[in-house]
Amino acid sequence: MKIIGIGNALVDVLTQLENDDLLSELSLPKGSMQLVDAERAAQIQERSKTLAKQMASGGSAANTIHGLAKLGIETAFIGSVGKDDTGRFFEEDLKNSNIRPVLFHTDSPSGVANGMISRDGERTFGTFLGAALELSAGQLKPEHFNGYDLLHVEGYLVQNHELLETILRLAKENGLQVSLDLASYNVVEENLSFLRDMVTKYVDIVFANEEEAKAFSGSEPFKALEDLSNLTNIAIVKVGSKGSYIKQSDKIIVIEPIKANPIDTTGAGDLYASGFLFGWVNNLGFEKAGFIGSLLAGTVIEVMGAKFGEEKWNEIKAMIN
Repeated sequence: MKIIGIGNALVDVLTQLENDDLLSELSLPKGSMQLVDAERAAQIQERSKTLAKQMASGGSAANTIHGLAKLGIETAFIGSVGKDDTGRFFEEDLKNSNIRPVLFHTDSPSGVANGMISRDGERTFGTFLGAALELSAGQLKPEHFNGYDLLHVEGYLVQNHELLETILRLAKENGLQVSLDLASYNVVEENLSFLRDMVTKYVDIVFANEEEAKAFSGSEPFKALEDLSNLTNIAIVKVGSKGSYIKQSDKIIVIEPIKANPIDTTGAGDLYASGFLFGWVNNLGFEKAGFIGSLLAGTVIEVMGAKFGEEKWNEIKAMIN
């Protein structure tokens, strides 16, 4: 099966915090994703300029597609970038990872996700969408989805209701299965009614972490899992160090976590989705798909950022085989 992803094309600038005081000073709730304008993004970069940083291509759906490509799935990614060095960096990273780029280019600066990593591994984002925000419903055509079997889309696009519904509708009209990873809990809360409608009408697989599931349903993980599964075919709730729960119809699978030494949780949910979808499209069953998801999530939290090296990928592929 071939998988296409669509989401905010961002470059992550990841900063290791010495403590959480800077989050308070910048009025960024720990663990949230806040949208910021260019001025606020510059303020974040200025206030954190003395701290250790690293840069990598990012965005939730792009991270998931990257993981799928590393596992050998044929993939593509749709997004919008600027005609600048940041945009070129993003595009080259897709090509180098064997992902077919379907990118629209604008005169706006490319999007940057300023990720601040707390000492306990929790990440907080002040995200400047820039050119990523200019992806529009009118740019998308049925032919963008031709030849693909599954669409993976990030919930962050819910902030443009017309865009998200157009994406989902075009995918279903072209016969694709649809996988949706819910956005940060605050984004879910702000768009709850619309999100529930989209999941009911179009979505086959939903991924949510514990906070996102609670924002979506108002319930704790198991009850939230039931609520989600009433709206879609496959519901997955990730509960961090406790593992994850998968539900389809009356069948519930509990996936044990992988033991890990967390440094940074950036990309954990995105890479879990990579592993699960890889197992699912290869008909490995929920237990194995969930295990591969946990394996990837447990691996990525042991490094800074949402990517890890070839040596680890080779170990993971050997374990899967």
